Amino acid sequence: MSYANPQALVSTDWLANNLDNTMIAVLDGTSHLPTAGRDADAEFLERHIPGAQRFDIDEIADPDAALPHTLPSSELFAKKVGGLGIGNENRVVVYDVYGMQSAARVWWMFRVFGHDNIAVLNGGLPKWEAEGRRVTDEFNTPVFAEFEATFRPHLVRYIGDIRQFIESRAEQIIDVRATGRFTGTEQEPRPGMRSGHMPGAINLPFTDLLEGDFKTYMSADAIHSRVEAANIDLSQPVTTSCGSGVTACALTLGLYLIGKEDVAVYDGSWTEWGGRQDTPVETD
Repeated sequence: MSYANPQALVSTDWLANNLDNTMIAVLDGTSHLPTAGRDADAEFLERHIPGAQRFDIDEIADPDAALPHTLPSSELFAKKVGGLGIGNENRVVVYDVYGMQSAARVWWMFRVFGHDNIAVLNGGLPKWEAEGRRVTDEFNTPVFAEFEATFRPHLVRYIGDIRQFIESRAEQIIDVRATGRFTGTEQEPRPGMRSGHMPGAINLPFTDLLEGDFKTYMSADAIHSRVEAANIDLSQPVTTSCGSGVTACALTLGLYLIGKEDVAVYDGSWTEWGGRQDTPVETD
């Protein structure tokens, strides 16, 4: 079985052959957990794919939100993306330094704001470098481009939606965190978070859809097998959740690859749900 939406991924070969195409906009969408002690902006300046611009999910976010990297307004997203030299006519390719982690968040954000012509570099920077492809510390200042953002509310979920789904079971909630965090046997990386999961949630770690040293996506057949083993019904609505709305997008992308195009992401995810005292939590 082939991917239903293969255009959502590009290979390192494809990108290498298209780097000189002025209609291709390359973005480094790396984001690190606070516990990593790493600076993604500094790392980008030291080495990145030639011609890439830096997409910081903590900068292109709602500046007034209490939660990390909350979606910005359509106006702010359009302004920030235009400032990166990206217009609606561009094909965007995003990568990160993990192979597959936060790049999917950038992919999802573009789709939320109406831009489907975006793909993730399968294997990211690790695969690119392992193949001996060029990286650089040279940075090109972008020329501002006009970008029009059209918000798609059906791709985003909020805490009120999750409360309703828990009560009605109208939508499947898929938690992509590691199983130990889901069951409450492992501590959350962010301080102050309770352990466990939302009542009725299904656990399918996003890493279960990836393979190899470079965390590339499995075949369509393998993804279907993982989904079926988790008792997820793709004919029904799905919302994904994770620690802070980042790796949930990696599962969302995996489901998109096999044809499930309407998956929503709980933007606040466990940082919001587990950080409150008025939300129900289970640990079984």
